Amino acid sequence: MIEASASRCLPEDLEQALLVGRIWDAATGGPSVVVVRGGMMFDITSTVPTVSDLLEADDPASLARSAAGTGLGPVLAFMQRSIEAGTPSLQASPQASPQLLAPCDLQAVKACGVTFAVSLLERVIEEQARGKAEDAPRIRETITALVGTDLSRVRPGSDAANRLKALLLERGAWSQYMEVGLGPDAEVFTKAQPMSSVGFGAPVGLAHESRWNNPEPEVVLAVNSRGEVVGASLGNDVNLRDIEGRSALLLGKAKDNNGSCAIGPFIRLFDEDFDIDAVRQAELSLRIKGADDGFVLQGSSRMSEISRDPLELVAQTWGRHHQYPDGFMLFLGTMFSPIQDRDADGAGFTHHLGDVVTISTPRLGALVNTVQLSTEIAPWTFGVRDLYRYLARRRS
Repeated sequence: MIEASASRCLPEDLEQALLVGRIWDAATGGPSVVVVRGGMMFDITSTVPTVSDLLEADDPASLARSAAGTGLGPVLAFMQRSIEAGTPSLQASPQASPQLLAPCDLQAVKACGVTFAVSLLERVIEEQARGKAEDAPRIRETITALVGTDLSRVRPGSDAANRLKALLLERGAWSQYMEVGLGPDAEVFTKAQPMSSVGFGAPVGLAHESRWNNPEPEVVLAVNSRGEVVGASLGNDVNLRDIEGRSALLLGKAKDNNGSCAIGPFIRLFDEDFDIDAVRQAELSLRIKGADDGFVLQGSSRMSEISRDPLELVAQTWGRHHQYPDGFMLFLGTMFSPIQDRDADGAGFTHHLGDVVTISTPRLGALVNTVQLSTEIAPWTFGVRDLYRYLARRRS
């Protein structure tokens, strides 16, 4: 059950925030593009059929402000109704009332890994633990004794990073995660397929065989086909530590499952009140509340501690080497790797089914999801072809 305040799920400066998102509209039988301006929500699908189209405009903020649409009332009231309606099914089966979907549609969903020093160390620990959570404390102690805990001042690809790499190689402690954390090339992978991400209130999915997993609270950039960052959202890059820890070649199995990518509640567009510097200064809060054991875990992730600037990560994703005609969403990575014991001493953290995960930051609001098995939540059935058929029917 989601326990959330509608006002806390929206930006603290809501009256100034220019938001774009998607809702499932039972009346039309498909997704609608919505904008929030001055705290009021409008369905602008008749003017802008997809979020991708809006972000491709020469000036997305101006289009979002001027696009004609149908008024849906105050967004606060909409969010409250969504919360009271309970958890929607994945990918929007028909609902009695509109529900938020992930705010992207045709965009590729990409993610960057190992962009914070703390998460770098935890990835190395996962690798050496070979997926066994009980071995992590011992390995953590060994690794931190060797390299320390503060790698945040070492810029990837720098001379200092190269010297550290040489030292670690000499001591037999080099790792593939060190390569992307300290080397010149960032880790960028495909997190999810277009149209497969879930939104605010939906369940996120864990692979049924995973026994060591956690959420990853992240800022997600909205980037158009020209490589321009035009907005930002919140995301949960659900992480299966045991599966990825067994082998980096299992990254796809660990990262891309039914419901394993959550984005929302909205994309906040860049304008005179919110820009890339606001992203650089953001501090994300994470709260996990157990449904079956009363467990509570809280943490934070400060974007100021990221090892590569967000625009550098965009440049490593998009360019002459790789284009995205419909744009892309880019997870920027997290410094949050929970090690707090939950079930037994030394066992660290892992999810229980029913956990409520809240990822928040004042200027983007809060993304709230419950944790279930990927095999038990509703399957993903509404894809790109369905969207095209729906839009054609709606325009006829």
